[in-house]
Amino acid sequence: MTRPDLTHDRPSRAPAEATGGTPIVNKPPRSAAWVTRAPLLPALVFLVIITQLPFVATLIISFLRWNSLFPDQRGFTGIDNYVTAFTDDQLRASIVTTIVLTASVVIVSLFLGLLLALMLDRKFAGRGLARTLLIAPFLIVPVAAALLWKHALFNPEYGLLNGGLNWIYSLFGGTAPQPDWISNSPRIAVEAALIWQWTPFMMLILLAGLTSRPLDVIEAAKVDGASSWQVFRFMTLPHLRQYLELGALLGSIYVVQNFDAVFTITSGGLGTANLPYTIYQTFYQAHDYGLASAAGVIVVIGSIALATFALRVVSSLFREEV
Repeated sequence: MTRPDLTHDRPSRAPAEATGGTPIVNKPPRSAAWVTRAPLLPALVFLVIITQLPFVATLIISFLRWNSLFPDQRGFTGIDNYVTAFTDDQLRASIVTTIVLTASVVIVSLFLGLLLALMLDRKFAGRGLARTLLIAPFLIVPVAAALLWKHALFNPEYGLLNGGLNWIYSLFGGTAPQPDWISNSPRIAVEAALIWQWTPFMMLILLAGLTSRPLDVIEAAKVDGASSWQVFRFMTLPHLRQYLELGALLGSIYVVQNFDAVFTITSGGLGTANLPYTIYQTFYQAHDYGLASAAGVIVVIGSIALATFALRVVSSLFREEV
């Protein structure tokens, strides 16, 4: 009895070299894919518990009328808290303050960071030490940085600024004024502390952009007679456009949520209360949990919008590098 030929029942799998087709790639089974992803599951579960569940709870509370001072009036209120957030004078003023504070800090930090990055891009003795010293402000804890500016610099009695004025006026035999910097210019005082801390961050991003420039093209432009200003305007600045956008977006995400400097330097007074500080006041002092949650959701939505643009810029940078 002859054995039946079963070779015609199976498709022929000739090597790619013999058939001239594309190589056959065997996809790993789903179980193997889950084995590779399993180590990430604890981190994912932890992230969901820590971030997403509190946000969902905040979103639910934002639709409730919930003030601990009036426990009998708690109930569903729809979008009234969001309407109040945009119509209340104090909250609207805090939104305007947040926009002005964020824009001024980000723009000035970008400008100073660009100047420092251009300086550190040149070769000079002690460049490594200069980079380390310039990065140091960004590594300081935000509350400690705010306390440093409030007491070591702005204090009218023993601050460094008034001490410097005394020294300058003493050289000419005069008496220096002793201004109260925080009382006279509260918003500028907060902005100065934030600019000092965020300029190194912008400098690092722009310095990374400067190191990725095509140096051969720049050298060719200089050989053809282009001046330093022309090289910067027509070659360096267009190359840094996406890095400037990335620094502005990332800086805006963090500065718009700033609470430490406002709370430490001015305690939200003198027109410096931004939206995060107003949320703190609404929640912990007015005990209006619904309104505070609605304002918090507004901040989160704004941050997500900025983060979305930032991710697009990062993706475009990666595509250009590839």
